[in-house]
Amino acid sequence: MGLRGTLEYISDMMRSSTHKSNRKKRLFHTVELKVRMDCDGCELKVKKALSSLSGVKSVEINRKQQKVTVTGYVEANKVLKKAKSTGKKAEIWPYVPYNLVAQPYAAAAYDKKAPPGYVRRVDQNPTIGTVSRFEDNAYVTIFSDDNPNACSVM
Repeated sequence: MGLRGTLEYISDMMRSSTHKSNRKKRLFHTVELKVRMDCDGCELKVKKALSSLSGVKSVEINRKQQKVTVTGYVEANKVLKKAKSTGKKAEIWPYVPYNLVAQPYAAAAYDKKAPPGYVRRVDQNPTIGTVSRFEDNAYVTIFSDDNPNACSVM
């Protein structure tokens, strides 16, 4: 846990025991963003801006995938707003591993710009691949179950 973690734990305990408030406790989150970065300068600018947010524990950047992972006691919308304030195009990470999607090569999910092994995140839409059932008694009664050799078509 280390000295720093121990000191944070003790200070949180002292703060909660001496100062009881109805303030909602923030939860530990991992926020993944897709941020357009071209060079080391862009990467450094984004990392510095996101690290300045209160509650951020770590910022990891993968420039090849254009992916930024922020972990800490932060909210996704605040991280996204801070990333956009750098002047870079940013959005919540839109991709999921292709094995988590029922139909990864459907038109809605397949994306040529996605990193290898990923497809675009789509909501489960029941209209994709639905089959309507056709029932018409005239076609159902053409063949007789009593006499399979008797065919009304012939």
